Amino acid sequence: MRRWRRSAAIAIASAGVLAIALSGCTPQQSVSIDVPAQVDAPLPDATVAELQDAVTSAMTATGSTGAIVGVWAPWSGTWVSGVGAQSLAGGEVTSDMSFRAAEVTGAMTCDVLYELAADGTLSMSDPITTWVSNLPGYDDITLRELCDGTSGLASYTATLEGAVLGNPERVWNPRELMAYGIARPRLNAPGAAYGTSATNYLIAGLAVERATNEPLATVLAERVAQPLGLSSTFLPAPAPATPGPSSLNGYWSQPNAEGVWNCTEPADFTEMSSSYGGAAAGAVTSITDLGRYAQALATKALLPADSDRFANPVPVGPDQPSWFTAAGGTFQAGSLIGQFGWTPGYMTAAFADPATGMSVAVVLNNSGGNKLTSAWLAWELAAIASKAPAAAGQTLPEAGLPWTAQQMRDNIVGNAICAAPAS
Repeated sequence: MRRWRRSAAIAIASAGVLAIALSGCTPQQSVSIDVPAQVDAPLPDATVAELQDAVTSAMTATGSTGAIVGVWAPWSGTWVSGVGAQSLAGGEVTSDMSFRAAEVTGAMTCDVLYELAADGTLSMSDPITTWVSNLPGYDDITLRELCDGTSGLASYTATLEGAVLGNPERVWNPRELMAYGIARPRLNAPGAAYGTSATNYLIAGLAVERATNEPLATVLAERVAQPLGLSSTFLPAPAPATPGPSSLNGYWSQPNAEGVWNCTEPADFTEMSSSYGGAAAGAVTSITDLGRYAQALATKALLPADSDRFANPVPVGPDQPSWFTAAGGTFQAGSLIGQFGWTPGYMTAAFADPATGMSVAVVLNNSGGNKLTSAWLAWELAAIASKAPAAAGQTLPEAGLPWTAQQMRDNIVGNAICAAPAS
Protein backbone atom coordinates (compact mmCIF):
# COMPACT_ATOMS: atom_id res chain seq x y z
CA MET A 1 0.00 0.00 0.00
CA ARG A 2 1.55 3.32 -0.98
CA ARG A 3 2.07 6.06 1.57
CA TRP A 4 -0.05 9.00 0.61
CA ARG A 5 2.05 11.73 2.17
CA ARG A 6 4.84 11.40 -0.32
CA SER A 7 4.99 13.69 -3.34
CA ALA A 8 3.10 12.53 -6.38
CA ALA A 9 5.54 11.21 -8.93
CA ILE A 10 3.30 9.16 -11.16
CA ALA A 11 2.96 10.53 -14.66
CA ILE A 12 -0.32 10.73 -16.52
CA ALA A 13 -1.02 7.76 -18.74
CA SER A 14 -0.26 7.91 -22.45
CA ALA A 15 -2.22 10.16 -24.77
CA GLY A 16 -3.98 7.14 -26.24
CA VAL A 17 -5.37 6.17 -22.85
CA LEU A 18 -6.22 9.73 -21.92
CA ALA A 19 -7.99 10.28 -25.23
CA ILE A 20 -6.43 13.74 -25.43
CA ALA A 21 -3.18 15.01 -26.91
CA LEU A 22 -0.79 16.36 -24.34
CA SER A 23 1.89 17.48 -26.76
CA GLY A 24 2.91 21.05 -26.07
CA CYS A 25 1.49 21.01 -22.53
CA THR A 26 3.72 22.11 -19.69
CA PRO A 27 3.30 19.74 -16.72
CA GLN A 28 2.79 21.30 -13.30
CA GLN A 29 5.07 20.36 -10.40
CA SER A 30 4.10 17.33 -8.38
CA VAL A 31 2.23 18.17 -5.19
CA SER A 32 2.54 16.82 -1.64
CA ILE A 33 -0.53 16.36 0.52
CA ASP A 34 -0.01 17.50 4.11
CA VAL A 35 -1.77 14.82 6.15
CA PRO A 36 -0.47 12.33 8.75
CA ALA A 37 1.44 9.41 7.28
CA GLN A 38 -0.70 6.37 6.51
CA VAL A 39 -0.06 3.23 8.58
CA ASP A 40 0.94 0.55 6.09
CA ALA A 41 -1.45 -2.14 7.35
CA PRO A 42 -5.00 -3.38 6.74
CA LEU A 43 -7.76 -2.13 8.96
CA PRO A 44 -8.70 -4.55 11.77
CA ASP A 45 -10.99 -7.41 10.76
CA ALA A 46 -13.84 -6.20 12.97
CA THR A 47 -13.75 -2.74 11.36
CA VAL A 48 -13.65 -4.25 7.86
CA ALA A 49 -16.66 -6.42 8.70
CA GLU A 50 -18.64 -3.32 9.70
CA LEU A 51 -17.55 -1.45 6.58
CA GLN A 52 -18.44 -4.32 4.27
CA ASP A 53 -21.84 -4.71 5.89
CA ALA A 54 -22.52 -1.00 5.30
CA VAL A 55 -21.60 -1.30 1.63
CA THR A 56 -23.64 -4.44 0.96
CA SER A 57 -26.64 -2.90 2.71
CA ALA A 58 -26.43 0.17 0.46
CA MET A 59 -26.04 -2.04 -2.61
CA THR A 60 -29.25 -3.88 -1.75
CA ALA A 61 -31.14 -0.66 -1.12
CA THR A 62 -30.07 0.87 -4.44
CA GLY A 63 -30.25 -2.25 -6.60
CA SER A 64 -26.50 -2.07 -7.21
CA THR A 65 -24.85 -5.32 -8.18
CA GLY A 66 -21.40 -4.02 -7.31
CA ALA A 67 -19.45 -1.33 -5.51
CA ILE A 68 -15.85 -0.27 -5.04
CA VAL A 69 -14.79 1.28 -1.77
CA GLY A 70 -11.66 2.71 -0.18
CA VAL A 71 -11.18 3.71 3.45
CA TRP A 72 -7.92 5.16 4.73
CA ALA A 73 -7.49 5.78 8.47
CA PRO A 74 -3.87 6.93 8.83
CA TRP A 75 -3.63 5.89 12.50
CA SER A 76 -5.11 2.42 11.94
CA GLY A 77 -4.95 1.04 8.39
CA THR A 78 -6.69 0.80 5.02
CA TRP A 79 -9.42 -1.14 3.28
CA VAL A 80 -9.70 -1.00 -0.50
CA SER A 81 -12.00 -3.53 -2.11
CA GLY A 82 -14.41 -4.43 -4.86
CA VAL A 83 -17.71 -5.75 -3.50
CA GLY A 84 -20.46 -7.73 -5.19
CA ALA A 85 -20.67 -8.54 -8.90
CA GLN A 86 -20.39 -6.73 -12.22
CA SER A 87 -23.99 -7.58 -13.09
CA LEU A 88 -26.93 -9.74 -12.03
CA ALA A 89 -25.27 -12.49 -14.05
CA GLY A 90 -22.09 -12.29 -11.97
CA GLY A 91 -18.51 -11.26 -12.72
CA GLU A 92 -15.85 -10.15 -10.25
CA VAL A 93 -15.57 -6.54 -9.14
CA THR A 94 -11.95 -5.58 -8.52
CA SER A 95 -10.66 -2.51 -6.74
CA ASP A 96 -8.63 -1.30 -9.73
CA MET A 97 -11.63 -0.90 -12.04
CA SER A 98 -12.46 2.52 -13.53
CA PHE A 99 -15.81 4.29 -13.13
CA ARG A 100 -17.34 7.71 -13.68
CA ALA A 101 -16.47 10.29 -11.06
CA ALA A 102 -19.87 12.05 -11.24
CA GLU A 103 -19.91 15.50 -9.57
CA VAL A 104 -16.40 15.03 -8.21
CA THR A 105 -15.56 16.31 -11.70
CA GLY A 106 -17.11 19.65 -10.75
CA ALA A 107 -14.75 19.96 -7.79
CA MET A 108 -11.84 19.44 -10.19
CA THR A 109 -13.17 22.11 -12.52
CA CYS A 110 -13.31 24.51 -9.57
CA ASP A 111 -9.77 23.48 -8.57
CA VAL A 112 -8.63 24.94 -11.86
CA LEU A 113 -10.66 28.14 -11.50
CA TYR A 114 -9.13 28.77 -8.09
CA GLU A 115 -5.66 28.00 -9.45
CA LEU A 116 -6.19 30.49 -12.27
CA ALA A 117 -7.33 33.07 -9.71
CA ALA A 118 -4.22 32.39 -7.62
CA ASP A 119 -1.90 33.01 -10.55
CA GLY A 120 -3.74 36.19 -11.57
CA THR A 121 -5.29 34.94 -14.80
CA LEU A 122 -8.78 35.76 -13.53
CA SER A 123 -10.61 36.74 -10.37
CA MET A 124 -13.28 34.67 -8.67
CA SER A 125 -15.23 37.94 -8.40
CA ASP A 126 -15.36 38.30 -12.19
CA PRO A 127 -18.85 38.18 -13.71
CA ILE A 128 -19.33 34.99 -15.69
CA THR A 129 -20.00 37.14 -18.75
CA THR A 130 -16.33 38.20 -18.70
CA TRP A 131 -15.31 34.67 -19.63
CA VAL A 132 -18.36 33.08 -21.27
CA SER A 133 -20.08 34.71 -24.22
CA ASN A 134 -23.76 34.64 -25.15
CA LEU A 135 -24.99 35.12 -21.60
CA PRO A 136 -26.73 38.50 -21.79
CA GLY A 137 -28.29 39.56 -18.52
CA TYR A 138 -26.17 37.22 -16.41
CA ASP A 139 -23.47 39.67 -15.37
CA ASP A 140 -24.87 39.57 -11.83
CA ILE A 141 -23.37 36.09 -11.34
CA THR A 142 -19.69 35.65 -10.42
CA LEU A 143 -17.30 32.78 -10.97
CA ARG A 144 -17.19 32.27 -7.20
CA GLU A 145 -20.96 31.83 -7.10
CA LEU A 146 -20.70 29.09 -9.72
CA CYS A 147 -18.39 27.07 -7.47
CA ASP A 148 -20.25 27.95 -4.27
CA GLY A 149 -23.51 26.75 -5.85
CA THR A 150 -25.16 30.10 -5.18
CA SER A 151 -25.57 31.34 -8.77
CA GLY A 152 -29.29 30.61 -8.78
CA LEU A 153 -28.98 28.81 -12.12
CA ALA A 154 -31.04 25.65 -12.54
CA SER A 155 -29.51 22.38 -13.69
CA TYR A 156 -29.71 21.32 -17.31
CA THR A 157 -30.04 17.70 -16.16
CA ALA A 158 -33.55 18.34 -14.85
CA THR A 159 -34.71 18.81 -18.45
CA LEU A 160 -32.57 16.23 -20.18
CA GLU A 161 -32.68 13.07 -18.03
CA GLY A 162 -35.29 11.56 -20.34
CA ALA A 163 -33.22 12.38 -23.41
CA VAL A 164 -30.04 10.81 -22.09
CA LEU A 165 -31.98 7.80 -20.83
CA GLY A 166 -33.13 7.11 -24.38
CA ASN A 167 -29.86 7.97 -26.11
CA PRO A 168 -26.78 7.71 -23.84
CA GLU A 169 -24.41 7.72 -26.82
CA ARG A 170 -25.43 11.19 -28.02
CA VAL A 171 -22.61 13.72 -28.05
CA TRP A 172 -23.70 17.03 -26.52
CA ASN A 173 -22.28 20.48 -27.19
CA PRO A 174 -21.66 22.18 -23.81
CA ARG A 175 -23.31 25.36 -25.01
CA GLU A 176 -26.43 23.41 -25.91
CA LEU A 177 -26.48 22.00 -22.37
CA MET A 178 -25.94 25.49 -20.99
CA ALA A 179 -28.93 26.74 -22.97
CA TYR A 180 -31.17 24.14 -21.34
CA GLY A 181 -29.93 25.22 -17.92
CA ILE A 182 -30.41 28.95 -18.34
CA ALA A 183 -33.77 28.43 -20.02
CA ARG A 184 -35.20 27.13 -16.75
CA PRO A 185 -36.42 29.59 -14.10
CA ARG A 186 -33.73 30.73 -11.73
CA LEU A 187 -33.70 28.95 -8.38
CA ASN A 188 -33.02 32.19 -6.51
CA ALA A 189 -31.16 35.48 -6.80
CA PRO A 190 -27.35 35.18 -7.09
CA GLY A 191 -25.76 34.74 -3.69
CA ALA A 192 -29.07 34.17 -1.90
CA ALA A 193 -28.92 30.40 -1.29
CA TYR A 194 -27.32 27.14 -2.32
CA GLY A 195 -28.86 25.16 -5.17
CA THR A 196 -27.55 21.96 -6.76
CA SER A 197 -26.92 22.61 -10.45
CA ALA A 198 -24.70 20.95 -13.05
CA THR A 199 -25.04 24.16 -15.08
CA ASN A 200 -22.71 25.91 -12.63
CA TYR A 201 -19.83 23.55 -13.33
CA LEU A 202 -20.57 23.50 -17.05
CA ILE A 203 -20.19 27.29 -17.25
CA ALA A 204 -17.11 27.13 -15.01
CA GLY A 205 -15.58 24.71 -17.51
CA LEU A 206 -16.29 27.07 -20.40
CA ALA A 207 -14.64 29.88 -18.42
CA VAL A 208 -11.55 27.71 -17.85
CA GLU A 209 -11.27 27.00 -21.57
CA ARG A 210 -11.56 30.69 -22.42
CA ALA A 211 -9.01 31.74 -19.79
CA THR A 212 -6.44 29.10 -20.75
CA ASN A 213 -7.19 28.74 -24.45
CA GLU A 214 -6.99 24.97 -23.96
CA PRO A 215 -9.59 22.16 -23.85
CA LEU A 216 -10.83 21.43 -20.36
CA ALA A 217 -9.56 17.83 -20.60
CA THR A 218 -6.03 19.11 -21.16
CA VAL A 219 -6.24 21.63 -18.32
CA LEU A 220 -7.55 19.05 -15.84
CA ALA A 221 -4.71 16.73 -16.81
CA GLU A 222 -2.08 19.47 -16.43
CA ARG A 223 -3.37 21.15 -13.29
CA VAL A 224 -5.13 18.41 -11.30
CA ALA A 225 -4.39 14.83 -12.35
CA GLN A 226 -0.71 15.11 -13.13
CA PRO A 227 0.40 17.14 -10.08
CA LEU A 228 -1.46 14.73 -7.78
CA GLY A 229 -0.33 11.57 -9.54
CA LEU A 230 -3.88 10.51 -10.44
CA SER A 231 -2.89 8.08 -13.18
CA SER A 232 -6.44 6.77 -13.79
CA THR A 233 -8.27 10.10 -13.70
CA PHE A 234 -9.10 12.08 -16.84
CA LEU A 235 -11.90 13.68 -18.82
CA PRO A 236 -12.51 11.39 -21.82
CA ALA A 237 -13.14 12.42 -25.38
CA PRO A 238 -16.88 12.81 -26.11
CA ALA A 239 -17.19 9.70 -28.29
CA PRO A 240 -19.28 7.02 -26.53
CA ALA A 241 -17.05 4.74 -24.45
CA THR A 242 -16.82 2.75 -21.24
CA PRO A 243 -14.95 4.36 -18.32
CA GLY A 244 -11.85 2.32 -19.15
CA PRO A 245 -10.50 -0.96 -20.53
CA SER A 246 -11.37 -2.57 -17.17
CA SER A 247 -14.38 -0.77 -15.75
CA LEU A 248 -17.20 -1.29 -13.29
CA ASN A 249 -20.50 -1.80 -15.11
CA GLY A 250 -22.96 1.04 -14.56
CA TYR A 251 -26.76 0.68 -14.36
CA TRP A 252 -29.76 2.98 -13.99
CA SER A 253 -32.98 1.52 -12.58
CA GLN A 254 -36.25 3.22 -13.50
CA PRO A 255 -39.73 3.15 -11.93
CA ASN A 256 -42.71 1.91 -13.92
CA ALA A 257 -46.06 3.69 -14.26
CA GLU A 258 -47.07 2.46 -10.81
CA GLY A 259 -43.85 3.76 -9.27
CA VAL A 260 -42.31 0.30 -8.79
CA TRP A 261 -38.58 0.31 -9.49
CA ASN A 262 -37.09 -2.21 -11.91
CA CYS A 263 -34.34 -3.79 -9.85
CA THR A 264 -34.03 -6.97 -11.92
CA GLU A 265 -33.39 -5.49 -15.37
CA PRO A 266 -31.80 -2.05 -14.91
CA ALA A 267 -30.69 -0.16 -18.02
CA ASP A 268 -26.99 -0.54 -18.78
CA PHE A 269 -25.10 2.79 -18.93
CA THR A 270 -21.55 1.49 -18.85
CA GLU A 271 -20.96 2.95 -22.30
CA MET A 272 -22.03 6.52 -22.99
CA SER A 273 -20.70 9.90 -24.03
CA SER A 274 -18.80 11.85 -21.39
CA SER A 275 -20.16 15.06 -22.93
CA TYR A 276 -23.44 14.88 -21.00
CA GLY A 277 -21.58 15.22 -17.70
CA GLY A 278 -18.72 17.28 -19.10
CA ALA A 279 -17.19 19.74 -16.65
CA ALA A 280 -19.79 18.76 -14.05
CA ALA A 281 -19.68 14.97 -14.07
CA GLY A 282 -17.81 13.62 -17.11
CA ALA A 283 -14.46 12.50 -15.67
CA VAL A 284 -13.49 8.90 -14.99
CA THR A 285 -11.32 7.71 -12.11
CA SER A 286 -10.38 4.78 -9.86
CA ILE A 287 -10.97 4.30 -6.14
CA THR A 288 -7.33 4.90 -5.12
CA ASP A 289 -7.21 8.05 -7.24
CA LEU A 290 -10.49 9.18 -5.72
CA GLY A 291 -9.28 8.67 -2.16
CA ARG A 292 -6.06 10.56 -2.83
CA TYR A 293 -7.98 13.33 -4.55
CA ALA A 294 -10.28 13.69 -1.53
CA GLN A 295 -7.26 14.32 0.69
CA ALA A 296 -5.85 16.85 -1.77
CA LEU A 297 -9.19 18.62 -2.05
CA ALA A 298 -9.74 18.79 1.70
CA THR A 299 -6.25 20.19 2.36
CA LYS A 300 -6.28 22.59 -0.63
CA ALA A 301 -3.07 20.93 -1.79
CA LEU A 302 -3.31 22.48 -5.26
CA LEU A 303 -3.79 26.02 -3.93
CA PRO A 304 -1.79 28.57 -1.91
CA ALA A 305 -2.10 28.23 1.85
CA ASP A 306 -4.05 31.51 2.08
CA SER A 307 -6.72 30.47 -0.44
CA ASP A 308 -10.21 31.51 0.66
CA ARG A 309 -11.92 28.64 -1.19
CA PHE A 310 -13.72 27.31 1.91
CA ALA A 311 -13.97 30.60 3.80
CA ASN A 312 -17.70 31.21 3.44
CA PRO A 313 -19.66 27.94 3.52
CA VAL A 314 -23.41 28.19 2.99
CA PRO A 315 -26.16 25.83 4.22
CA VAL A 316 -27.08 23.17 1.68
CA GLY A 317 -30.77 23.51 2.48
CA PRO A 318 -33.31 24.17 5.25
CA ASP A 319 -34.14 20.45 5.42
CA GLN A 320 -30.50 19.42 5.84
CA PRO A 321 -28.38 19.27 9.04
CA SER A 322 -26.55 22.43 10.08
CA TRP A 323 -23.23 20.60 9.73
CA PHE A 324 -23.83 20.07 5.99
CA THR A 325 -22.61 23.10 4.01
CA ALA A 326 -21.19 23.95 0.58
CA ALA A 327 -18.30 26.11 -0.59
CA GLY A 328 -15.82 26.23 -3.45
CA GLY A 329 -17.15 23.30 -5.45
CA THR A 330 -17.18 21.05 -2.36
CA PHE A 331 -19.40 19.97 0.49
CA GLN A 332 -18.39 20.15 4.14
CA ALA A 333 -19.89 17.54 6.45
CA GLY A 334 -18.68 18.04 9.98
CA SER A 335 -14.89 17.87 9.75
CA LEU A 336 -15.01 16.20 6.32
CA ILE A 337 -14.58 18.01 3.01
CA GLY A 338 -15.34 16.42 -0.34
CA GLN A 339 -17.85 15.96 -3.11
CA PHE A 340 -20.50 13.45 -4.12
CA GLY A 341 -23.01 13.02 -6.86
CA TRP A 342 -24.75 11.09 -9.55
CA THR A 343 -24.30 10.43 -13.24
CA PRO A 344 -26.09 7.79 -15.33
CA GLY A 345 -24.83 4.42 -14.12
CA TYR A 346 -22.95 5.50 -11.00
CA MET A 347 -23.27 7.17 -7.59
CA THR A 348 -19.89 8.38 -6.33
CA ALA A 349 -18.60 10.10 -3.19
CA ALA A 350 -15.22 11.07 -1.75
CA PHE A 351 -14.57 12.86 1.55
CA ALA A 352 -11.53 13.47 3.75
CA ASP A 353 -10.70 15.05 7.09
CA PRO A 354 -7.85 17.55 6.54
CA ALA A 355 -6.62 17.22 10.12
CA THR A 356 -6.56 13.45 10.61
CA GLY A 357 -6.16 12.50 6.95
CA MET A 358 -9.01 9.98 7.16
CA SER A 359 -10.41 9.51 3.66
CA VAL A 360 -13.36 7.55 2.28
CA ALA A 361 -14.28 6.95 -1.35
CA VAL A 362 -17.09 4.86 -2.77
CA VAL A 363 -18.97 4.12 -5.98
CA LEU A 364 -22.25 2.22 -6.35
CA ASN A 365 -23.13 0.92 -9.80
CA ASN A 366 -26.81 1.86 -9.93
CA SER A 367 -27.77 5.53 -10.19
CA GLY A 368 -31.48 5.05 -9.48
CA GLY A 369 -32.97 6.42 -6.28
CA ASN A 370 -32.06 9.25 -3.94
CA LYS A 371 -29.05 11.22 -5.17
CA LEU A 372 -27.77 11.71 -1.61
CA THR A 373 -27.19 7.97 -1.21
CA SER A 374 -23.48 7.97 -2.03
CA ALA A 375 -22.90 10.77 0.49
CA TRP A 376 -24.83 8.91 3.19
CA LEU A 377 -22.78 5.80 2.52
CA ALA A 378 -19.48 7.72 2.63
CA TRP A 379 -20.51 9.28 5.93
CA GLU A 380 -21.54 5.90 7.33
CA LEU A 381 -18.14 4.51 6.38
CA ALA A 382 -16.43 7.55 7.92
CA ALA A 383 -18.32 7.09 11.19
CA ILE A 384 -17.17 3.46 11.35
CA ALA A 385 -13.58 4.23 10.34
CA SER A 386 -13.29 7.12 12.80
CA LYS A 387 -13.52 4.57 15.62
CA ALA A 388 -10.98 2.13 14.17
CA PRO A 389 -8.47 1.22 16.89
CA ALA A 390 -5.01 2.71 16.66
CA ALA A 391 -2.16 0.55 15.42
CA ALA A 392 0.93 0.05 17.57
CA GLY A 393 2.65 3.37 18.20
CA GLN A 394 -0.32 5.39 16.91
CA THR A 395 -3.01 7.43 18.67
CA LEU A 396 -6.72 7.43 17.90
CA PRO A 397 -7.76 11.02 17.01
CA GLU A 398 -10.13 12.64 19.50
CA ALA A 399 -12.25 14.48 16.92
CA GLY A 400 -15.67 12.97 16.30
CA LEU A 401 -18.40 13.33 13.67
CA PRO A 402 -21.83 14.88 14.32
CA TRP A 403 -23.69 11.76 13.18
CA THR A 404 -23.65 8.04 13.80
CA ALA A 405 -23.22 5.19 11.34
CA GLN A 406 -26.73 4.02 12.20
CA GLN A 407 -28.25 7.40 11.30
CA MET A 408 -26.68 7.24 7.85
CA ARG A 409 -27.79 3.60 7.46
CA ASP A 410 -31.34 4.66 8.33
CA ASN A 411 -31.24 7.36 5.63
CA ILE A 412 -30.19 4.82 2.99
CA VAL A 413 -32.70 2.17 4.05
CA GLY A 414 -35.48 4.76 4.34
CA ASN A 415 -34.91 5.75 0.72
CA ALA A 416 -34.43 2.23 -0.66
CA ILE A 417 -35.75 1.66 -4.17
CA CYS A 418 -35.20 -2.09 -4.06
CA ALA A 419 -35.66 -4.68 -1.33
CA ALA A 420 -34.67 -2.85 1.84
CA PRO A 421 -32.19 -4.65 4.08
CA ALA A 422 -32.69 -4.81 7.82
CA SER A 423 -31.22 -1.78 9.56
